[in-house]
Amino acid sequence: MTGGLDPALERWRLVLGEAGHAALGGQPLDATAAGRDAALDWLYGRDEDLAQRGIRRPGARYGGCEDSVLTTVDWLDQITRLFPKETIERLERDAVERYEIHDVVTDPTVLSRIEPNATLLKAVLRTKHLMNPEVLALARRIVEAVVRELVRRLATEVRQVFSGTRARRPSRFKQARNFDAHRTIRANLGHYRPEERRLYLETAHFFSRTRRHLDRWQVILIVDQSGSMAGSVIHSAVTAACLWGLPGVKTHLVAFDTDVVDLTSDVDDPVQLLMKVQLGGGTDIARAVAYGAALIEDPRRAILAVVTDFFEGGDAGRLVRTVRQLAEQGTHVLGLAALDEEANPVYDRELAQRLADAGAHVGAMTPGQLAAFVAEHVGR
Repeated sequence: MTGGLDPALERWRLVLGEAGHAALGGQPLDATAAGRDAALDWLYGRDEDLAQRGIRRPGARYGGCEDSVLTTVDWLDQITRLFPKETIERLERDAVERYEIHDVVTDPTVLSRIEPNATLLKAVLRTKHLMNPEVLALARRIVEAVVRELVRRLATEVRQVFSGTRARRPSRFKQARNFDAHRTIRANLGHYRPEERRLYLETAHFFSRTRRHLDRWQVILIVDQSGSMAGSVIHSAVTAACLWGLPGVKTHLVAFDTDVVDLTSDVDDPVQLLMKVQLGGGTDIARAVAYGAALIEDPRRAILAVVTDFFEGGDAGRLVRTVRQLAEQGTHVLGLAALDEEANPVYDRELAQRLADAGAHVGAMTPGQLAAFVAEHVGR
């Protein structure tokens, strides 16, 4: 074979590691591929099942006289140089979540090099209790960068859904998002030119938008801060920040494990808020919902959203009774098994069903979907 190694064979060799070398027909990897191979082996050579199957990958840490293995800093530099961004994020995610290589987010040398992303933000929140002040300051850079991007994206979506529901009456305010296409076409049909197959517009028509009862609603977000809920905690903080300050919407944010912490005073600063969150611990959903219920001022103008996996460590009977009372008094109760961009729920379906039977709306939402739900009810 000439012209170098077949790219398909090279990819399989990188997937299989040293065990796939025979498939290359004696051809060596070039320098770039060899570097990728070493970086992959450094990470995935840690799999315990490899040793059980008698596979010895060069990146695994064995005793002997071999060359020294990569440090985390060396490895990070290598993957940044050798792989595309999407692959780098996947490798970093596996490092911190699958193999729990904590120095990815607790070593100042590593933190100074790393590119902020959502996976690393979750890792920072899980390990910040291990960090000294110097490392914590570097870690905050990751929190700030990721939160800034999340706020930028979600704030646009929230502004759109809260811009008011379209009314059927016309408006003299000409904005593209309120363009009434059907009425405009009907009004200008006399200006259609068949030979050109074009419709010329003399008059454009627009909808009006209305905002009713915006000054009468509370949104109370109650968020489970157990370790498995890291993504939902992040997006709950960002969602609360985006809802904060909207005309007529009073926002609360409450975090809980076995204790309840009211974080409403920090809602306008989601970075500071997330640095205060303590992931892990037990779960007392009933206690948190009771706290949220006590915040309600007008039951029929309140939305109480509980973001949790529904694995109750407290009194499930008390939780169901409280939710039923809230629903009967007219409060909109949401039970959300997830609140992040993927909204893939993992939850106790039996308790979730009991809450649904008690009057809660139970499911999983992205932050944008939650904002749309809130806007739909506030705009009534």
